[in-house]
Formats: sequence, structure tokens, C-alpha cells
Amino acid sequence: MSITLYGYHYSVYTRIVKMVLAAKALSYSYLEVDPFAQNLEPAYLELHPFGRVPVIRHGAFTLYETVAIARYLDEVSAPVMLSPNNPENRARMVQIVSMVDNYGYWPMVRQVFSHRVFRAAEGREADEYVVAAGRDASQNVCAALEKLVHDGEFLTGAAISYADLHLGAMMDYFTAAPEGREIVNCFPRLSRWWQGMADHALLQKTNPGLPAV
Repeated sequence: MSITLYGYHYSVYTRIVKMVLAAKALSYSYLEVDPFAQNLEPAYLELHPFGRVPVIRHGAFTLYETVAIARYLDEVSAPVMLSPNNPENRARMVQIVSMVDNYGYWPMVRQVFSHRVFRAAEGREADEYVVAAGRDASQNVCAALEKLVHDGEFLTGAAISYADLHLGAMMDYFTAAPEGREIVNCFPRLSRWWQGMADHALLQKTNPGLPAV
């Protein structure tokens, strides 16, 4: 059955799904949707009632929410499994994904990256108050992550998992800002993980770049 991915080019969540698809060597068609548009097509709202991205259609099956999509794609394809076999490591993976979704995405991506880097690429000025607030909140997130990073190559051990893809997409944006790089460098375990993950083929293959001005 064919897979269609509906996403937004600069969305970290679209990128996460693209990394899962790449890891599983799954072919797919891609349709661009701007979730910030004032008037989304009614047909798209039938797929995602909240008007966000990403969404996948796999044959007649439609699914939204990144975590659900990633788990589904991993389970319906072979052979690479992106969840650890060990229950403790699997629980840690879920914890990290949940934590960065709830506490990391907004300050790291929507505040620090969007205002310091994305706005500059579009020729707009950053709101320094927003950047400062994002920097402070991101410091707390990175301090919490520092305690959770595994001694292995990846966040939960020797093999890459959803946690690496999920955090990696956000960290790539976050560390594009000087504030982000400075914060990450303060945490040796997190910094060690990111130095290895930053060059991973899945991140490189799905790099959205920045808008041309």
C-alpha cells in the first residue's frame, strides 16, 4: 500500500516522520501543508481536525500525531526496530520523547530558534524577551536531559531509537542559535550525544535548510 505524508517543510515533527521513513527505507509521496495558513482546506481538516502536521495516509488508513505515526510505521515494516528491547530503555525513550514534546519544543524551537535564526533568515528582527525566556526554559530542559542520557552512543543505549530522532530534530534547530550551542556545551553527556547525532545520516538526509530571502 502506498504511503502519503502531509507535512510542513520546516516542521520538526514532519522531519521526525521523514527520518522514520528513511530509517525504514519506506517510499512515500509528500504533500506540503502550511499549518500557519489562515484558511486550511476543509479536505485537510477532515484528515487532521486540529489543522496541524504531520499526517500520513497508508492505503485507506489515516493517522495524525507524530508519536503514533512513528510507532505505526515501525511496527508495519521491517527490519529496523526503533524501540529498545529492554523495558527500562523503552520506558526511558518514551519519557524523553514526552519530556521534549511538553517542555522542550516551545522554548528550544519556537522561542530560541524561531526568533534568533528563522526570523533572521527571513530578514526580521528577534524579540529578545522571547529569546531570553526560551533560553532560561531550555536550560532547565537540558539539565533534565543530562541526567537521562545513556552511556552508549545513543540516548537509550547502543541503537538509535525514536528518542534520538525526536530530540535530534529539535536539537538541530536549537543549536543553530548561539544561545542553544552555549547551553548544550554546558552539559557534557548531552553534548557528547549531540556531537555524534548531529552528523547522523538520517538528520543530514532530512535537513530542511532555512528559507531563502
